[in-house]
This record gives sequence, C-alpha cells and structure tokens, in this order.
Amino acid sequence: PGPGRDAVRARWGLTPTQPVVLYTGTFEQYQGLDLLLEASLRLKARVPDVAVLIVGGAPAQVEALEARAKAAGAPLVCTGQRPPVEVPHFVDACDVLVSPRIAGTNTPLKIYSYLRSGRPIVATDLRTHTQVLTPEASVLVAPTPDALAEGLARVLGDRDEATRVAAAAQRLADTRYSRESYLSRTRRAYDLLLRALRPG
Repeated sequence: PGPGRDAVRARWGLTPTQPVVLYTGTFEQYQGLDLLLEASLRLKARVPDVAVLIVGGAPAQVEALEARAKAAGAPLVCTGQRPPVEVPHFVDACDVLVSPRIAGTNTPLKIYSYLRSGRPIVATDLRTHTQVLTPEASVLVAPTPDALAEGLARVLGDRDEATRVAAAAQRLADTRYSRESYLSRTRRAYDLLLRALRPG
C-alpha cells in the first residue's frame, strides 16, 4: 500500500483496517450500480465492517444513490467525481476492485489499469469483461447480488486468493497488454498484411 492509503481512508471516514471495495466510473445504467448496491447489503451481512467506496457520478446521481444507500442501510461511501490524478490513491486505499457491469460488449478502459493495480478484481462474467479478464486473473461472477457479494466476500476473506488473483492479473497485463506486446502484435499484423498484398 502506498503512503496515500491512510490519508484517503481518513478523508472519507474509513478506518485504516476495515475492508474496502472500490468502484470507479460513471453512473450509467449498464455499469450496474443498482446491482452493486444490492450486493453490498448481502456483503455487509458477511463482512460487517466492509465499506464500498464509489468514485464518480454527477452530483444529482451521487445524491440519489446516497439517499437509496442510506434508506437501505448499504455500506456505500460516495466521493463524487474526483480528478483522474487521485484515482491511483483510491486504488491504493482499497482491498478489492469491482466492475459490476450488467450489459455491454466493449471492455471498460479502467480494466487495463486495474490489472496492474496489485489488487484483486471482481467482475461480472459478461463479454464486456471476459474479452480481457480471465478466471485466473480475476474473480468472475454471475450478474446477481448474491454472486457478486459471494465473490467479494471470498477475496476479502482469503488473503492468499486475493494475492494470487492480483499476481495473475499483473502477469496478464505484462504479457498481453504491455506496450511491447501491443507493438509486437501490430508488427505481426502489418507483416501479414504486406505479405498478402505482395503480387505473386
């Protein structure tokens, strides 16, 4: 954990030791924040001191989510939109990263940085995630509140599994999504294209 861990936690009313799940992103319907809210209630029953830190959202969206979370007794802590430069500090301050998307086919850009974070990723088992994430490098779960809560509880409760998943994510980032890997794949594609275009 970086030096910002305790400072970020203190700023948002979290203790240095409580388990923290982090979501970063927009509040669009497909992002699955309703699913995360429901899952957080089930997670709290298993991990009573858990906090789910939500970074992002327009002010009206944040206000609405906070009101729903408060009414339900969900352990959500909303920060609103933060400057991109702060996001690594939030990652440092958490124990697990979550992407609860319920729809879509494009991979969220944040997944590529999540892979290098040293934190385990729990994500819904949908194409939007599985075209990049593997079962070794993440915990993939059905897009239901029970399954999401179970996946989060598992990595929060099992330090060895959390470490193993985070290490596999780092290896995946290094082998498939590094700059060198990208350049190598691009060179291969150009070579094949040029060979196909040569006469004869």
